[in-house]
Amino acid sequence: MQNVAHHGGSRGRRARGRVVVLGGGYAGTMAALRLAPYAQVTLVDPGDRFTERVRLHELAAGRPEVSHPRARMLHGTGIEHLAARATSLDPDVRAVHTDSGRTLLYDRLVYALGSHTDPRGIGERAFTADSAAALHKRLLDGPGALTVVGGGLTGIEMATEIAESHPEWRVRLVTGGELGGGLSVRGRAHVRTVLDRLRVRVEEGRRVDDGDDVDADAVVWAGALRATSGLAHDAGLVTDAVTGRLRVDARLRSVSHPDIYAAGDAAAARTPRAGALRMSCAAALPTGSYVAGAIAAELRGAEPRPLSYGFFVQCVSLGRHDALIQSVRADDRPRERVLTGRPAARVKEQVVRNAVRVLHLAARRPGVIPLLPGIG
Repeated sequence: MQNVAHHGGSRGRRARGRVVVLGGGYAGTMAALRLAPYAQVTLVDPGDRFTERVRLHELAAGRPEVSHPRARMLHGTGIEHLAARATSLDPDVRAVHTDSGRTLLYDRLVYALGSHTDPRGIGERAFTADSAAALHKRLLDGPGALTVVGGGLTGIEMATEIAESHPEWRVRLVTGGELGGGLSVRGRAHVRTVLDRLRVRVEEGRRVDDGDDVDADAVVWAGALRATSGLAHDAGLVTDAVTGRLRVDARLRSVSHPDIYAAGDAAAARTPRAGALRMSCAAALPTGSYVAGAIAAELRGAEPRPLSYGFFVQCVSLGRHDALIQSVRADDRPRERVLTGRPAARVKEQVVRNAVRVLHLAARRPGVIPLLPGIG
């Protein structure tokens, strides 16, 4: 390993390695912030703002802003933000090539490029959560019929948010399986009650193969997520054929290139308690924090402990005034215990706010993060 001397901004601590973090979402930002005192960190992300991805359904419905200035979040950490996209990886020489023309050498790489809606079947005219701003403009153009394709949590949140904020639109939710299949009986019952109250028509057991074939004025595709892993695949890293997630060991190191760590949606992470970690903000922050600690341990010559993680709850927005807090076992299987209504909406809002608060805390006091339940 090549060690590089570097004094990281106001931290004033000697860095003992070069770490490049690809992706500035929840996992990548957390990893960069926690690593800042121990390494020379470069965060590669084209955006100058951090987006709260878990609020994209709110942006579609009319919330004016769901992002934060990245410079403010990184201020005083010593982290370099390179506003660029990685175009290729060269694991043999430990290099990242970017569209800015810069090539970054690293001792450790954190692959945290997240996920995107699987493009298969979307069609040309359907919106996704990632095109929430464009969807909002379409909603303002005039009332009509809107169909949400997908009965998972993303589809439920999108359908309820739009139906509540734009009652002039006729909203339908179509799913090939069962609505909210990962929820408990009580949880699904509450979701159905809210959808009925908001006059959202639900069609279960109806598979949609092409969004362009849906009879609606606007279509929102909320299908399966796929890891943004083309860069890794092209570089020869082992990825899962179905989800695209990077295959990793118990310490979130690539099984083919152990100097590359993966975190968040990009990692096919597993733990003994949780099994396979689902793509979620709930797993992104802990895995981002974990890889930072693991890399810091390696840089000082220690072997990191395996990741230990278990799920606790699932939080689902049902418009601005209702929500579902679904208690789950460590392996994400639902319990019957739920919280609903306005109390649940308040809890959900605090959970979302706390995700950003934790990142700001990591910028100021990164050593505290490992002590936080469910994060460290």
